[in-house]
Amino acid sequence: MDPVKSPVAQFELRSFGRRRGRKISARQAGLLTELMPRVAVDPSSPPPRDLGGLFAPDISSVWLEIGFGGSEHLIWQAKANPSVGLIGCEPFEEGLVKALSAIDEGGLANVRLLGDDVRPLLRWLPAASVSRVFILFPDPWPKKRHQKRRLFSPDLLRLLARVMRSGAELRLATDIGDYARTALLAVAAAPEFRWTADGPSDWRVRPADWPGTRYEAKAGREGRRCYFFRFVRT
Repeated sequence: MDPVKSPVAQFELRSFGRRRGRKISARQAGLLTELMPRVAVDPSSPPPRDLGGLFAPDISSVWLEIGFGGSEHLIWQAKANPSVGLIGCEPFEEGLVKALSAIDEGGLANVRLLGDDVRPLLRWLPAASVSRVFILFPDPWPKKRHQKRRLFSPDLLRLLARVMRSGAELRLATDIGDYARTALLAVAAAPEFRWTADGPSDWRVRPADWPGTRYEAKAGREGRRCYFFRFVRT
């Protein structure tokens, strides 16, 4: 059975809210129509044998950002690491058009996008094909009755464990203390992952190769502490 269309996948709870916000401009609509098909990843197509084949021939590894929001981090990483192919997953239309605009203006050839839930993509990707994963400030779903919708979970870790290479890094940022706590509990119960922290600065201070985002800035303005976790696929 095709795992993308399996009964389990069909009944998974969405980890994101709305898909659309304000009306997009004519230029942005044009990017969705013309550029998006050229850079889109299609999990309904036959899985690739070599994930690097989605990009230019000189791509050395592939990274994945889940929920890239305004795309600041995704685009920064693409520019800073031209030999790395980045797949960005973001179901919110406004985030997609921001990424498309940056790809178009910067002539970036090392970015591919998916405007949907990441879990079908994770089932489609080849095993041990991803070298780094970013999950930055995911929707916290703060109400207790909604917490089952949180993206970072034991189920997600199982999907990530299959596609991440040994030694690959999983980065998580959140400004919600309870989210940080439940994430650490999930990692502690996942033998495929190890938390790399040696001291408080390893999760309180954002590394130099980890640029800030608008969500981090908002958290700072509102007085919330940010947590920066790095986990390694064993």
